[in-house]
Amino acid sequence: MLIQILFLLIFFVSMIAVGFYYRKKASNVEGFVLGSRGAGPWLTAFAFGTSYFSAVIFVGYAGQFGWNFGISSTWIGLGNAFIGSLLPWLILGRRTRIMTNHLNSKTMPEYFEARYDSKGLKLLSAVIVFVFLIPYTASLYNGLSRLFSMAFPGINYTICIVIMSLLTCIYVLLGGYMATAMNDFIQGIFMLGGIVAVIAAVLNQNGGFSKSVEKLATGSGWQYSSFFGPDFLFLFFVVILTSLGTWGLPQMVGKFYAIKDEESIKTGTVISSIFAVVVAGGCYFLGGFSRLFADVDPASGKPMMNGEIVSYDRLVPGMLENLGPVIIGIVLVLVLSASMSTLSSLVLTSGSTVTLDLIAPLKKKPISEKGKMLMMRLLIVCFVAVSAIIAIYQVNAQSGSSVTFIANLMGVSWGALAGAFIGPFLWGLYFKKTTRAAVYVSFAVGVSTSLIQLVKSLAGFSFGISFLDNIMFKTSIHSGAFAMALSLILVPIISLFTKKQSYERIDEIFSCYNRTVTVKATDILKIEDDN
Repeated sequence: MLIQILFLLIFFVSMIAVGFYYRKKASNVEGFVLGSRGAGPWLTAFAFGTSYFSAVIFVGYAGQFGWNFGISSTWIGLGNAFIGSLLPWLILGRRTRIMTNHLNSKTMPEYFEARYDSKGLKLLSAVIVFVFLIPYTASLYNGLSRLFSMAFPGINYTICIVIMSLLTCIYVLLGGYMATAMNDFIQGIFMLGGIVAVIAAVLNQNGGFSKSVEKLATGSGWQYSSFFGPDFLFLFFVVILTSLGTWGLPQMVGKFYAIKDEESIKTGTVISSIFAVVVAGGCYFLGGFSRLFADVDPASGKPMMNGEIVSYDRLVPGMLENLGPVIIGIVLVLVLSASMSTLSSLVLTSGSTVTLDLIAPLKKKPISEKGKMLMMRLLIVCFVAVSAIIAIYQVNAQSGSSVTFIANLMGVSWGALAGAFIGPFLWGLYFKKTTRAAVYVSFAVGVSTSLIQLVKSLAGFSFGISFLDNIMFKTSIHSGAFAMALSLILVPIISLFTKKQSYERIDEIFSCYNRTVTVKATDILKIEDDN
């Protein structure tokens, strides 16, 4: 336990030190929210990756999908790497940085207002962010409970949540975006090294990779040791939701607002993709061997440990119980890194969005720069506190219905945010004819689809239509994937038949892509040589 405590102390001290170091760069709104748009490729790439992958993935999703799909769950990690990391950098990165800077947008709601000339879209999108980011934030704590109870049997999980919340608050409040980005970089290094060490240690328990695969095929069936898996269609939906969703999540695309320059985008694309392959691919690959560490309940097909049915989030901790204190210490830092990096990104997004896009527009008198800074910091404290209270309540609640409600709400939050925003954001960067009406429809479809899924899950009712019951609303994974697909399809179609913005305004918005820039002489000579 001393080794594990030492790991945590080093981790916590480094986080606080970074917050103090960057406090001078967070003296105004631009610096606090976007780091004055000066983040380099390594910071931005690691901030993108660590905000993407949290303890929910390492403990919850890796356990659940690893159990259901076996080794084929690795495709989810690879989908996250190429669809969720590489393609957004290639398709969204440069255009997002240029247009948001041109429109002076610091948040996604500000982008919607400026791009579509609509205060209504700004307010509505801010409400959607506010409502659905809180349960998403609370879910980050879930993966920690099992790991901390395994590593520190005598410590109350509530204390762990409080400590984690306080530390995150301190460095975000002190240093804003740049402190968050630098800590993401440090935490990302822990995550890269940690996942490699854990995979090696777990496979070694079963004699290495080949013998682990052989045991998996013998004990659970060949389909769980195959890269095609037992249910490839469901696997496809999981890949789409967990990968394509990053294209529309405000805390993810917000990283592109702050990137420094063209070279940073090129370098960041490579770094972010490699990071995602190792971390996401490694997490799901590890989870694919979870059936070697648990039995199968013959009646329900659910995992069993010590003769009792256990939840999916018990599987990964169960794989690590017999490892040495050093590996367990690494795992604790790994999961803390994944959780705190995502938590800091979410609360910074929430605090800035509510301040700049909800409260400030509704005030009759303009809020000063200092007033906005104070308000953002207070809201960040509130968001962290509320999410921590929800997480503590969920862990300690005796009522099964309350736990189910919160868990389902967390499940649909990703689908609601990405389903509402992905079409309006992407098409707004590329398609001049995108209209306000199409954006409103996308918001309605994304939110309503997710809420229908939530109600259906809680009430257990049936539509009586096979497509709706067995495909579109089968799970929150299915409904979230459909919400995003509908957003991408409906936005351009509806835009063709609804009122457009004026040609003058559209030309002014898109002029940022055509403006003349000055380049170095070496670049000019290279271009001349190529021609």
